[in-house]
Amino acid sequence: MRIALGALAISLIADQASKWAVIERMALDQRLFIPVLDPYLNFAMAWNTGVNFGLLGSDSELLRLGLIALALAICLGVWIWVRREGAPASMQLGAGLLIGGALGNVIDRIRWGAVADFINMSCCGIRNPYSFNIADAAIFAGAVMLILFSGRGSSAAR
Repeated sequence: MRIALGALAISLIADQASKWAVIERMALDQRLFIPVLDPYLNFAMAWNTGVNFGLLGSDSELLRLGLIALALAICLGVWIWVRREGAPASMQLGAGLLIGGALGNVIDRIRWGAVADFINMSCCGIRNPYSFNIADAAIFAGAVMLILFSGRGSSAAR
């Protein structure tokens, strides 16, 4: 499980360091928009109180606590599943990315009451109105890896 722990640490640190850089150092929470490689890559501040793309978003304290509890339960479930599975390196990497990203967003919900999203990417003349963060990318990549590599190399498959 060292691979999972390493991926968890790297994704969590990268997420929190990037948020520190753009919110604390660059004051994106006050400036709201910083062109980087406009229109392809920009920093656009978005506080997400819901789930993906702000779905179910509200300022409800109960929802915030519920989302924190759900994320922690999913992290625990994934950790137990991958550990029991005797998972290969690819699954451990996926689990570490997913859990590290989820914990990064949990820290945001505890610290700010919402997830700090700021990476905005657009292409081909289409302006994307949504922002995301490194934790979101890690969660997505980890989930895809778990889907692609689950069951391979497990004791049941042998």
